Amino acid sequence: MLSRSPALGPLLVRGAVRSPFKRPHPRASYPRTRLTLPSLRVDPARLAAYEQVCGFPAGAGVLPVTYPHLLGFPLAMRLMSRADFPLPLLGLVHTSIDITRHTALPATGTYELTVYIAGLQPHRRGTEAVVVTELREGGAVVWASTSTYLARHRTVGAAAEPCEASELPEPAADERREPLPEVDRWRLAGDLGRRYGAASGDRNPIHLHPLSARLFGFPRAIAHGMWTVARCLAAHGAPDAALVRAAFRAPVPLPGEVVYATDAIGRFELRAPDGRRTHLTGEVLPLLT
Repeated sequence: MLSRSPALGPLLVRGAVRSPFKRPHPRASYPRTRLTLPSLRVDPARLAAYEQVCGFPAGAGVLPVTYPHLLGFPLAMRLMSRADFPLPLLGLVHTSIDITRHTALPATGTYELTVYIAGLQPHRRGTEAVVVTELREGGAVVWASTSTYLARHRTVGAAAEPCEASELPEPAADERREPLPEVDRWRLAGDLGRRYGAASGDRNPIHLHPLSARLFGFPRAIAHGMWTVARCLAAHGAPDAALVRAAFRAPVPLPGEVVYATDAIGRFELRAPDGRRTHLTGEVLPLLT
């Protein structure tokens, strides 16, 4: 049980320092601790900044569907920066998120937030950690997400596929599909990472400035993955009870331009204007209650 949300900065530093000593493996032990923040209330100013940078309607009185992930992220970082977490925090790639929202969440509500590591699983390029975030109101789960984070390393029987820092794992052949119909094009400013970092608290240096991004192998700063899915959902919309699935395919360089595309059955994606790279794929489905 925690009395307050931990500060992200020291956790990122601690995780970076410990990263060279980690030995990732899908059968490694991992922390079984569940971190819980009881009686959590949302900061209205921070929520307003998030709504603005992501394109959600201002002052709607409800939390955007992606906002609880932001609330749980410091708790996830506390777990993943621990000495007994086997994956290195440096180079860890957020590969997917599934969100289940059971009802609209009042911005003035009081919630209980819980984050835990559900397990490790093999990936063709290394090992993934599965991180679960749950938001409760009155004892009932009203929102939950499952995120996967990939640590790339050599796998049993074969070397991990080569992957540049500026690329995320490509989908398997049976996951590829025809491009969705283009709806809009968005010009992204060079300071987007800094503005989202200020609103979210996630000030990872790969998002803030070209110089700091180059230290980690990126020629330019890149947009936060959770900004890309939030921006798409702000444009697409989601019912009060919804299942959202999103997969992060390739980073979005800043500044830059992206194509937002969607179809009539709830799928959406972000891709490069020339169509050669898909940054994000996802879908929104009504949740049957």
